Amino acid sequence: MSTLDNQQRQLIFDYSLGLTTKKETAEAEELIGSDKQAAELHAALQSITSALDSLEPEQCPDELVERTILRLTNTARTSEARLAQLLADEQAKTAVRPWRLWWNAGRVLAAAAVILIAAGVWFAPLNFVRQNYYQQRCQMQLARIADGIKQYMADYDGQMPAVATTAGSPWWKVGYQGNDNYSNTRHPWLLVRGGYVEPANFVCPGARQGQMVRLDGLQVKDYNDFPDRKHVTFSFRIRCDKPQGASPTGQRILISDLNPLFESLPRPDAKTLVIQLNKELSNLNSANHNRRGQNVLLDDGSVKFLKARCFGAAEDDIFTLQNTKVYQGVEVPLCESDTFLAP
Repeated sequence: MSTLDNQQRQLIFDYSLGLTTKKETAEAEELIGSDKQAAELHAALQSITSALDSLEPEQCPDELVERTILRLTNTARTSEARLAQLLADEQAKTAVRPWRLWWNAGRVLAAAAVILIAAGVWFAPLNFVRQNYYQQRCQMQLARIADGIKQYMADYDGQMPAVATTAGSPWWKVGYQGNDNYSNTRHPWLLVRGGYVEPANFVCPGARQGQMVRLDGLQVKDYNDFPDRKHVTFSFRIRCDKPQGASPTGQRILISDLNPLFESLPRPDAKTLVIQLNKELSNLNSANHNRRGQNVLLDDGSVKFLKARCFGAAEDDIFTLQNTKVYQGVEVPLCESDTFLAP
């Protein structure tokens, strides 16, 4: 029985496919060099993928990847369904001899063991592949948004996409279509409304509650914000109304995967929002990538995957405001160094 935990297995898997960062590569190589089971797993993965080295690299269409993942998932689910059917059939048999019952039970247990082993073999690597695919595709979408921001700024004298807001505006009202500029998502909606970014790029492929919306140019003009919360699964930097102190140097985060504090929000016609920060909410990563971390778009156009919520030399938590425990959806940072991405 392997002593490697799931995180170590995933690290070896990512390393074998060339998906690790420089830091993760060093960690993987150290683990492989010091742990026999890690070395054996790496060798097995290399053996499996070695036949691919002779092929010319080509970009795999998103549709083909999604169909492949769906087929693998269905195969694993079929194994589970067969086990459930076997158990149901045995429960339906009532008038049987004792020796026959023990024989059937033995067959069921044997079949269950084989199916569970097969399901385990399928699900472990399948989950790695699926999560890494979602992570890479999410980064591609954020890169497209970055291109859209760049084009917008070129058309508007270097100004970031932003609507005029007033102090105390409820930035959590995603989907509000009134004339008041409430929701913080109205700023990126300008990119959709102006044709700079397709609306589907604002839904992370790993977000379970996300749903892509397809609107033509005329339909887009009818909306002042994203039609619904499920059509935008990223969080966006909230700007300071009156910045205090000197402007910070270095990179700034503009967009991230969905802030875990605001995964569930009231309808935009609700009056209030109250979220109490607790220990669990203080440590959760975004749900978009199975709590493994979050992709972020930086102001230089680059995209990174952060395994922790803190960023920069100050180790600032990008999902919370400094010295704030209760959120009513109107708070803003007091200084530019306090990154806050919402909703």
